[in-house]
Amino acid sequence: MVDSLVGLVWNRTERRLRAPLRVVATLLLVGVFVLGLGLLVGVLGLAPLLVSLFGASAGSLATGLVGSLVAGIAILLAVAVAGRIVDRRWFDDFGFHLDRSWWVDLGFGLGLGVGLMTFVFVTGVAAGWFRVTSVAVGNVVSGGFVTLVVLFLLVGLYEELFARGYLLTNVAEGLTGYVGERGAVALSVLFSSSVFGVLHASNPNASLLSTVTITLAGVMLALGYVLTDELAIPIGLHVTWNLFQGGVYGFPVSGLGVETTVVATREQGPDLVTGGSFGPEAGLLGVAAMVLGTLAIVAWVRWRRGDVGIHPGLTTPELRVSESSDASEANELSNRTN
Repeated sequence: MVDSLVGLVWNRTERRLRAPLRVVATLLLVGVFVLGLGLLVGVLGLAPLLVSLFGASAGSLATGLVGSLVAGIAILLAVAVAGRIVDRRWFDDFGFHLDRSWWVDLGFGLGLGVGLMTFVFVTGVAAGWFRVTSVAVGNVVSGGFVTLVVLFLLVGLYEELFARGYLLTNVAEGLTGYVGERGAVALSVLFSSSVFGVLHASNPNASLLSTVTITLAGVMLALGYVLTDELAIPIGLHVTWNLFQGGVYGFPVSGLGVETTVVATREQGPDLVTGGSFGPEAGLLGVAAMVLGTLAIVAWVRWRRGDVGIHPGLTTPELRVSESSDASEANELSNRTN
């Protein structure tokens, strides 16, 4: 009886907690680190200093950067600690095998984000759904735009690390023994993307439709990770999708207005197409870009690797073993029973 109860929470073969408890433990760690770092910044009075580093011209963007910096460091630390102690894995197993191929894929992701948001802008302007009202708004050539670049780099990094690198990975591993690899990956993509959508549901001007479309964006971002077991494509795509959406073409980014932009754009088409005050992500133009992005990712992976399929590393982690563990134990740990 005791053994059965222990088996519900502890995976003896892998010598770690079951996947649901690993996720809960990491969420608690994230909360602790966010709270702790936030208090530290407040007590030491670091916020004004950090804001001043980007100059007064950055305005409220610099304040947002401080919040993103705290959140990013907290998530990075939480995943690193949880990965080593709770997950028993190396940090690079969350999608950071930084070899030459990783950086090439990152470059593709960056370029894809630029291309997709340019498609939205050009199509919308040509159809009369968007109108350019001015250029170089909000100190584009000074601290404001630099702050925006850093901000979206941080957001792309920590959101992908948590939603795809950690959450999707653990859910996929946990379900593989019950519904098979394909079923586990499909459910983990749906779950992590839904969480991604819900986390944006409290943004300004959000709606049920925007939550659904952000979930679809999560599926697009997850695809690059599922096919490569690396976060290079999702991070690159996430960064430039946001940067060009808000900082270059002047659209709201998931409902959030951007003060510094290369081009100021006014929406004058139907909200169903343009996304209205939430931004293109909530409209048919944004959904079309997501479909194109999905097809482009599949084509890229096929061209780079010769085939397309679920990367085996996604559901079979290289668990960290102690120096005293022998090869037979390491082989035993690789037999999934989650």
